[in-house]
Amino acid sequence: MAGVAMLTESESALAREVLIHGPISRSALTARLGLSPASLTRLAKPFLDRGLFVERGEVADGSVGRPTRPLDISPDVGMFVGIKLTGDRVYAALTDVRARLVGRAERAFGDRDPATVVAAIVDALADLGTARPNGIGVSIGGVVRDGSVEFAPFLGWTDVDLATLLEARVGAPVSVENDLVALAEAERWFGLGRGIPGFSVITIGEGIGYALVVHGEVVRSREAGVGLGGHIPLAATGPLCSEGHRGCAQAMLTSGSIAAQVSGALQRRVDYAGALELAQAGDPAARAVMDAAADALGRFIALAANLTLQPAVVLAGDGIALFQLKEARVRAAIAADRDPRSDPIDIYVDDSSFLAWARGAAAVAIQSAVVALTFD
Repeated sequence: MAGVAMLTESESALAREVLIHGPISRSALTARLGLSPASLTRLAKPFLDRGLFVERGEVADGSVGRPTRPLDISPDVGMFVGIKLTGDRVYAALTDVRARLVGRAERAFGDRDPATVVAAIVDALADLGTARPNGIGVSIGGVVRDGSVEFAPFLGWTDVDLATLLEARVGAPVSVENDLVALAEAERWFGLGRGIPGFSVITIGEGIGYALVVHGEVVRSREAGVGLGGHIPLAATGPLCSEGHRGCAQAMLTSGSIAAQVSGALQRRVDYAGALELAQAGDPAARAVMDAAADALGRFIALAANLTLQPAVVLAGDGIALFQLKEARVRAAIAADRDPRSDPIDIYVDDSSFLAWARGAAAVAIQSAVVALTFD
């Protein structure tokens, strides 16, 4: 299927609705998009003619008349790759057009220079068995603008035009995005936040991440990659972070800080997984650290809801086991910082770790393809 023609605003809106909510009835589409049945038929025809949409079996949608044939995205539209970059590894996910996982691969790299990292991405694509997917999305912790990485602290990059470098090697469209924005887009389009008009995304692990969805749209800002959520104060007597802030989110919730606190208390080296195991086994020092972290996480969640007026949160990241171990304590801390008349906070847990980040990158590539209609 060839075509790189840009869609009109109405066509893009139709493509997004069918992609996210399909199979979807025509009556639901006309209601969502504010179209007449005739206008919808006119808009959908080119998509059907080109094989981008397919009609599913007839169903009764509650309206008067004959059953309708819901519209859906064709499963043959294409394959996409999402790439999550850390400071030493490429995590790659091969997905279909709805970011459903088809394959996965990992590649480590030693040097962090852009050429070496790009070569590792190309190797990961080969591991996935796809030399030229329909689109590639790359998510990276840092400040990203128009496919260029302005600043990526985990890689030590400044002003790296990653999209151009990678496109030159693979010959496929490349989208580069801040990893938190990409993750929020994936949760909004295809994940736990699908159908929720507003929610926060909080990630805990090696770092602290925060993103926001309001009125069905991810809030995009250059500051998404600055890491402002990591330095929200959460505990007046907590440890210091690397910037000298006492009891901030970075100091209380990162896996490295938690492991360091437990190690210091026990006078022996303990990693994050070991700290969790000790706390679960009832070790007093590990349990005290985890309790303080759980209180901080609950306060972070409550702050996010209080300040944004969005009473839903998606929790993710490689440190999410903290919530699973201390859920009751986290929820108690949330309640302590919420007005009793406020809505309960719905918490959704994405425990797929780095795979969630890679699927987020794939979702960004899918979005770009839908907007530009770059389906081959």
